[in-house]
Amino acid sequence: MASSASSYSANGASRQRVKSQKESNGYTNGHVNGNANGNGIAKANGNGNANGKIQRSSGQRSQSQPQSQPQRKNFATSHTWFIPLILILAIGALYALNPTPNNILHRFIFLSYEQPQTNPETPIQYGKGLWDIAFVSFYTLVLTFTREFIMQELLFPLAKAYIKSERKQARFMEQMYTVIYFGFTGAAGVYVMSRSPVWYFNTTAMYEGFPHRTHEAAFKFYYLFEAAYWAQQAIVMILGQEEKRKDFKELVAHHIVTLSLVGLSYRFHFTYMGIVIYITHDVSDFFLAISKSFHYTGSDLVIPALTINVFAWVYLRHYINLRVMWSILTEFRTVGPYELNWETQQYKCWISCIITFSLLAMLQALNLFWLYCLGRSSWKFLTTGEKKDDRSDDSEEEQEPEQIDHEKQ
Repeated sequence: MASSASSYSANGASRQRVKSQKESNGYTNGHVNGNANGNGIAKANGNGNANGKIQRSSGQRSQSQPQSQPQRKNFATSHTWFIPLILILAIGALYALNPTPNNILHRFIFLSYEQPQTNPETPIQYGKGLWDIAFVSFYTLVLTFTREFIMQELLFPLAKAYIKSERKQARFMEQMYTVIYFGFTGAAGVYVMSRSPVWYFNTTAMYEGFPHRTHEAAFKFYYLFEAAYWAQQAIVMILGQEEKRKDFKELVAHHIVTLSLVGLSYRFHFTYMGIVIYITHDVSDFFLAISKSFHYTGSDLVIPALTINVFAWVYLRHYINLRVMWSILTEFRTVGPYELNWETQQYKCWISCIITFSLLAMLQALNLFWLYCLGRSSWKFLTTGEKKDDRSDDSEEEQEPEQIDHEKQ
């Protein structure tokens, strides 16, 4: 804060000096012009040359002083991954001074609440607690750096090479980052689920042995890492780092419902249900992002990608999710304990049944809305050949660089 204030004061003083110089030059210019009018052409030319030197010298000083700060600002704004990277390195360096569980930063980087291992043949279990918020916060920062670095340093040159429209370049980078992220987490989620009782989307196992208060390391890391992703996506939305679409209100509602499901499912031990919802959305988002990436590049592969996307969307986001909702109506009360007991952390009761079903119903309604948009876009493409994202604003679909440059002028 002190350095910012000093910089601001210095810039203010610089601007004041430039202003004084301009006023002095104006007075000198007027004086020279007066002398030129009274004393003849030769004197006017001599003083005019002198005044020209004064003006050029003053102009050089006025330009050289304010330019250094904008250059520093331009680096920070054009490389938005730099500040998150510095923070990550700072946290890592401070932890390296004392790389033990006694260091408070250990709770930010590694999982907390390791349980005593009673059976050497079983994986180590991890409980839950408030320090998990620190873990989510750190990996939200990591994902902020990852997103900005991948998009700016890796995807932007690729987009610029194959796409002319600046708006389509931005959309392409967003979708390709989604492909990279969900390609990783989708596969990781399937692996984690395969090691859990809910494989393959076993709804009965969601309620057996409730409450599920501990999990092995891979399960807990995956669950909290996904929470960090959605927290980071909420920050992106709040800061307006992505251009608004027609469905912006629905997207806001989706983030609210998703974050509510993530937080409540973790706090009240419905994580087996949560991982199923994670996977169904991650994998379907992966195929959606692939088809949209092909759409922005104008690739002929958009047709098979779109076909796979529609089948994956309907199967995962609707069939599997509706099975989960049906299990809430049929198995939630009958499988496992059904009571509210804060001491034993038994939260599978009538109120959690209503809240869980309501949130999943809202999520299902949003997915049905997007299925409608996806169906319209697919139908237009198949019948008319029109390649248009039905959720995008009309003005952003086909705006070429020449048009954008004209608008800037």
